[in-house]
Amino acid sequence: MVIDYVKISVKAGDGGNGAVSFRREKYVAAGGPDGGDGGRGGNVYFKVDSNTSTLLDFKYKKKFKAENGKNGEGARKIGKSGQDLYISVPKGTIIRDVDKNVVVADLSEEGQEFLIARGGRGGKGNARFATPTRQVPNFAEQGHKGAEKNLELELKMLADVGLVGFPNVGKSTLISRVSSAKPKIANYHFTTLDPALGVVKPHNGEPFVMADIPGIIEGASEGIGLGIEFLKHVERTRLLLHVLDVAGSEGRNPVEDFNKINDELKNYSKILASKKQIVVANKMDIANDEKLINEVEELCKEKKLKLFKISAATNDGLDELIDYIAQELKTIPKEDIVEVDQMYGIEDEIVDQEWNIEIESRKDGRYYILKGAPIERLMSKVNVFDVESRQYMQKILRQIGVMDKLKEMEISNGDFIEIDGYILEYSE
Repeated sequence: MVIDYVKISVKAGDGGNGAVSFRREKYVAAGGPDGGDGGRGGNVYFKVDSNTSTLLDFKYKKKFKAENGKNGEGARKIGKSGQDLYISVPKGTIIRDVDKNVVVADLSEEGQEFLIARGGRGGKGNARFATPTRQVPNFAEQGHKGAEKNLELELKMLADVGLVGFPNVGKSTLISRVSSAKPKIANYHFTTLDPALGVVKPHNGEPFVMADIPGIIEGASEGIGLGIEFLKHVERTRLLLHVLDVAGSEGRNPVEDFNKINDELKNYSKILASKKQIVVANKMDIANDEKLINEVEELCKEKKLKLFKISAATNDGLDELIDYIAQELKTIPKEDIVEVDQMYGIEDEIVDQEWNIEIESRKDGRYYILKGAPIERLMSKVNVFDVESRQYMQKILRQIGVMDKLKEMEISNGDFIEIDGYILEYSE
């Protein structure tokens, strides 16, 4: 079974909380605060693993979470960082952020790693908040939350050459003859239900990977038949072999088949439709209608396409075809048609620099509500029942411009400010 599309969620580890602690040791006077910082939460990475070929493992496990950081302790002991989580995926995996609807990674290289979710920073212990004027800080910072992501994983086969054509034209037989691939072969539609990969070793030239792409019929780009499920696998191939049944064994016209398949490729992707094609006239050993063969020859002349007449069943013409493909591949560079959002993840790095705070005014301007993630992060550091902690909060609010904004909104003594569920009275 080939599983090539799954939805999962990942959660980086939360940072550990900072500690509130004071040094109390015999013969040591006024030891002062010594609460240590919390440890960093574990990151979540994806890593390409050559021993993995499908996304089958994700069918049974949908949620992944890295380890949380440990809390800080007294004596300035820093909490242990959470262990990073590495998720193995096969080469050719595309990762999309569901919530932002962007492709964030294209994992196409062996051993490639991608950081998908950052662990939360550990909270600062109260030793970090000691100053000449605040010598006994009775508060510490809670650890920051680790990033959470809802993701789609999609596997696209990495093949140099893709076989396209209507069902039963002999694609499976062809790939089984020129490589070690062993697809199921029978005389009925959709014998091949999964794409098949095979390594082809030509007499002259470098080995290349060939893929038998099944299920492409008229209407495939709209999801008819096995449709888009397999069209997407052709996207990364550098060269297409368009296999035609010139024997007309299914009662179809090979030229009409050629045009219908190319229409589907074009409807699905203009880039895909522009890929170089080689036309392969198969089943020459049983082709009795010269008219069909002549029509294919005229088609290739008109479109300036290279034509090979073969019989996959008897191996006739296969050596010449494979050697030609090997030479053509030398002239076709590998291209990446997946557009990855290069800015993805940057916001995770600068989140602490972005203070987007919403201030809502109620009750004729006498009641103000501060909202936003920065407010939540700030309040995680604050002990509202401690005077020095509240002074620290007010200092930060001034630094980030909140107090100036409140003054612009004409706040006055006696007005109330709600911050993360706490209600404070404003005074100059």
